[in-house]
Amino acid sequence: MEKFDVIVVGGGLAGLSAAYCLAKDGAGVLVVERGDYSGAKNVTGGRLYLNPVREVLPDIWEQAPLERYVARERISLMGASSSVSIELSSERFRQKPYHSYTILRGRFDRWLADKVAKAGGMVVTKNKVDDLILEDGKVKGIVAGGDNVYADVVLAADGVMSQMAEKAGLRASRNPRDFAVSVKEVIELAPQTIEARFNLKEGEGLAETFVGSLTKGMFGGGFLYTNISSLSLGIVVRILDLMAKDPPVELPQLLEDFKLRPEISRLIAGGETIEYSAHVIPEGGINTLPRLYSDGILLAGDAAGFALNTGLTVRGMEFAIASGVLAAKAIKIARSKNDFSSESLSSYESLLRESFVLKDLHTFKNAPRFFDNPRLFTLYPQTVCDVMEKLMLIEDKPKKKMSSTVFREIRSKLGLLPVLKDALRAFRI
Repeated sequence: MEKFDVIVVGGGLAGLSAAYCLAKDGAGVLVVERGDYSGAKNVTGGRLYLNPVREVLPDIWEQAPLERYVARERISLMGASSSVSIELSSERFRQKPYHSYTILRGRFDRWLADKVAKAGGMVVTKNKVDDLILEDGKVKGIVAGGDNVYADVVLAADGVMSQMAEKAGLRASRNPRDFAVSVKEVIELAPQTIEARFNLKEGEGLAETFVGSLTKGMFGGGFLYTNISSLSLGIVVRILDLMAKDPPVELPQLLEDFKLRPEISRLIAGGETIEYSAHVIPEGGINTLPRLYSDGILLAGDAAGFALNTGLTVRGMEFAIASGVLAAKAIKIARSKNDFSSESLSSYESLLRESFVLKDLHTFKNAPRFFDNPRLFTLYPQTVCDVMEKLMLIEDKPKKKMSSTVFREIRSKLGLLPVLKDALRAFRI
């Protein structure tokens, strides 16, 4: 009977981070990844905040294949035929250690998988895990390719639609309100072209978020990240909104329409699309998390629902890394007692509660409810664009006071009472 100390299902950031820590600690670790290689199916938009995880895996960041450090942040509100952008350029973001980087998961995950192998772990790709081995309700291993492979504990890091979480009875039925789907293109451009178009120095990067008419009233938005020699451009829409849209809207077409916008087309002109991908994203927040552990099994990363959208920042990758490392710590504690029961593995949740993972998710627990408001993706972006256009446009008649122009636009298009209600909800984030 083939047996490992730990089997990790999924070769993404959560699974590989856990496997790396466990392998360095001398545990017998098997990582099973269904893609052609780690990173082949990990297509996250492309931005990693380093400060929360810099000390979690301190020995990897100097050599890690990151792209550009983010020196500038931009948020663009999109009207039907206009847009308004707010940009933050900060010297603090240009100082080492840099607080965030753009990242291409195909490169980074493959590199981290090699680190796991060099530490003594076994990474097997092109293999799909079909089932869990359950004995008396306890997880004892996996079934992959018709073979039973046993382990003391299984770490399910198989993504947002985790089948392992379902098979272990840790997740109830999913609600499409709690998930979004993203489509993304990686568009190749010369580094010098990127730096000239985005006014960047060598090594610097820009991250931009788009909200408004591009999602046709649905919850979601767009994103653009500058990599060393490519752009990551994509659009995200909540699954429930796509299901309810009448007439139906195809997400790939939304991306094509987005690319035709003058704000975008000039930035990607001459580029070649070298990658096209789609990805489901957890959006429900802390109130929709599954149970995180049971006898012989733990959940980490997207499989556990660890993602956070505050409107200004969209986070997930640092949650995946940290949860993987903390899962490894919990497994180490369980190994020291030779006890892999639910009670023993409960230290995992305790470690998560002491970390930024559950603390940040709890702090922003009201964010998903706040963003469940179509006005944020329709009226507000369009009104801001209309107000700015009226303030900036000089016509062939006397100009009205700025304050009266702003007040009239807000009152006629948004309504004062709804604005006050939305503002109160915003204060809860």
